[in-house]
Amino acid sequence: MQVFSLIYIVSYSSLFDIPHFMEQISLLFATLLALVFAINFYEGKFIPNSKSHKDLIINTLLLNIVILTAFYHYILFEYLPFTIIYAILFISVIFNIKNVGPTLIYTAGWSIFCFTLFVFDFKDYYEQNHLLDIVLIAFAIEAILFTFSVSHRYNRLEQKNENFENMLLQQSKMAKSGEMLANIAHQFRQPLNNLSYILINIKKRYENEKLDEKYFHKKYSQAKEQLEFLSHTVEEFKEFYTPSKQKEKFLVKDAISNTISILNEDLKKRNIKYTLNFLKDENVQIFGSKNELSQVILSLVTNASDALKDIEKPLIEINVDSTSADVIINIKDNGKGINKRSQEKLFEPYFTTKEEGTGLGLYLSKLIMEKSFNGKIELKPSKEGSCFSLLIEKAI
Repeated sequence: MQVFSLIYIVSYSSLFDIPHFMEQISLLFATLLALVFAINFYEGKFIPNSKSHKDLIINTLLLNIVILTAFYHYILFEYLPFTIIYAILFISVIFNIKNVGPTLIYTAGWSIFCFTLFVFDFKDYYEQNHLLDIVLIAFAIEAILFTFSVSHRYNRLEQKNENFENMLLQQSKMAKSGEMLANIAHQFRQPLNNLSYILINIKKRYENEKLDEKYFHKKYSQAKEQLEFLSHTVEEFKEFYTPSKQKEKFLVKDAISNTISILNEDLKKRNIKYTLNFLKDENVQIFGSKNELSQVILSLVTNASDALKDIEKPLIEINVDSTSADVIINIKDNGKGINKRSQEKLFEPYFTTKEEGTGLGLYLSKLIMEKSFNGKIELKPSKEGSCFSLLIEKAI
């Protein structure tokens, strides 16, 4: 639309010798594209609900106001594409007043400008004093309003996209919740068994009248340790599943430890050994959301665990290295690796090589790394298995 409008402006201004039919063709295409643009930019319902005669009368009056205002708009500027956009978006505003954003900016801007011209009779003043053609001024105002409206619309779409990504992240977490709950149940079983034995021992001592203060305090300390372990497990699980966008400095080892503690029982059940190595500084810190990094690590370790299903001596290596500026986390397994064809689509949404996979794990991991940490995730070449590398800026 803007291209054809520009051709029309150049032709209308008579700055160049452009045939008249080119001016008319550009006007025709600009009008058609203006109609398409306005319909796509429209927000809300085209036809309002009229539940009573009162609503019908009000909606009819509002529609008449739009028609009259649009007609005056055309008389002022004599350029149909702008009038079409103005009229359609004006309808969007008055019939969907609770659901307008960019359209309100556009229509309010034009309405104020038209009202000012009408009150002060600027058009006649311009014509009488042979000033710059008001149609050319209208093109400049249209460009400004168009830019503001599109910018506002883009910001709203960005916000919707961010909300959608957050929803996907939570859905991904919930998809793993059944498996995680099973891991938590495994972790609870042993300390609960220990508490049961402690209570049985105390009861036997009491029944045999051999329960002294020293023995009681010993068993009390043991029971307390088991309860603290259970409480710590619950807190880690709660922290992992609580949505958090609060950014702060945190230890990389804490995020990794939280993830490993959740997956520990599942790794044991599959006879998978894991190693955690800090090649330089064990207390290296980064800035961001700790549970989001835990989500990324959980996704990578879970994928590595699934890839080790039929491996004789399954192993997952987590190596944390750091430079003066960055932290590098490498998560490597000794599985069968990923074929080259799958590598090309690895980080695309809904692409999965698993029978029951969602195809969201690596996609969301990439989003988190890029948007939350300004970092990156990549698949590194490996002679055996797969190796995913996370690159994050070190906290100062």
